[in-house]
Amino acid sequence: MRRSASLQTLLFYGLSGPIIALNVGLLSVLFSYFKHPITILSIAAILAFLLNYPVKFFERARITRTQAVIIVLLVTLTLVVILGITLVPIVIDQTIQLLNKIPDWLTASQANLEQLEEFAKRRRLPFLDLRVLSNQINASIQNIVQQLASSVVGVAGILVSGLLNLVLVVVLAFYMLLYGDRVWYGLINLLPSHIGIPLTVSLQLNFQRFFLSQLLLGLFMIVTLTPIFIGMKIPFALLFAILIGLSELIPFIGATLGISLVTLLVMLQNGWLAVQVALAAIFMQQIKDNLLAPKLLGDFIGLNPIWIFVSILMGFEIAGLLGTLVAVPIAGTIKGTFDAIKNNKGGNFVSTVTIPHEPPEDQRN
Repeated sequence: MRRSASLQTLLFYGLSGPIIALNVGLLSVLFSYFKHPITILSIAAILAFLLNYPVKFFERARITRTQAVIIVLLVTLTLVVILGITLVPIVIDQTIQLLNKIPDWLTASQANLEQLEEFAKRRRLPFLDLRVLSNQINASIQNIVQQLASSVVGVAGILVSGLLNLVLVVVLAFYMLLYGDRVWYGLINLLPSHIGIPLTVSLQLNFQRFFLSQLLLGLFMIVTLTPIFIGMKIPFALLFAILIGLSELIPFIGATLGISLVTLLVMLQNGWLAVQVALAAIFMQQIKDNLLAPKLLGDFIGLNPIWIFVSILMGFEIAGLLGTLVAVPIAGTIKGTFDAIKNNKGGNFVSTVTIPHEPPEDQRN
């Protein structure tokens, strides 16, 4: 009997790896075929999750859900238009200027490296011949710059495509806010209540709070670093601050990657200035991680850091950048659901969220 149980356990763990790898490969293939619609649906769902907070706020003011959704979407679109008129042209202009400056910075960095090697030779100091590596890095950076510069030629087509995608996202988010509960509850009612209720609560907890927290943390980095960079007279201060802030959307490792990239770009021009940039950005990152993030994020995901990195890598392998953005909340949702089922806490969720078999009255009309 023990031998049979141990054999079943061995088979279970032995087959789990290949099955997981097969499913990851299958998901990657499916995403490559349906990349555009999945991306649009995912962005619309994330937007609907975020906008559900202000919608509920208006509902508490005795406004119907349809009216609340329309008000929130109109306010959101107004803010997007204001940002598009004021901020986006500045960012585009600084991006173009940066692309034009990078070749000159590469030339200057090569000259500085040669002077450093000459200094080491005169002082008979040990040094490494970094010119070959530097030439390879410079060639790679120039290749990337040329690709980005060539893509600017089709900027009109990119803008038109982006506007169409934006319209699709807004329309889908509108209908998700109105009828998303009906569709979700219809699917959840197919599952047993001890699974459906924890899954619903865990999904709301991880996705809503996670993405809202990441946006607020990214906004904090942009708002604080922009005046700091301007005061330090760093070129393209706004662009670099936005780059670090947007990288915050990539969970846990994004801010570090953004700071490293900005530091590398500034280092091409001025090494000491790059050190100041790194110190200022790391200082603000520590404030964010130690003071703001614990209050916003807390421990609601409850994932081991190793599993966080594994989920990010798997998400990137399956769906690229979109996969890295949603990997952690999906992993947190799965863990929270299984923990609730394992601990028999399904009953604790009933008082928080109930799953109706019929949509609310204002959604029937």
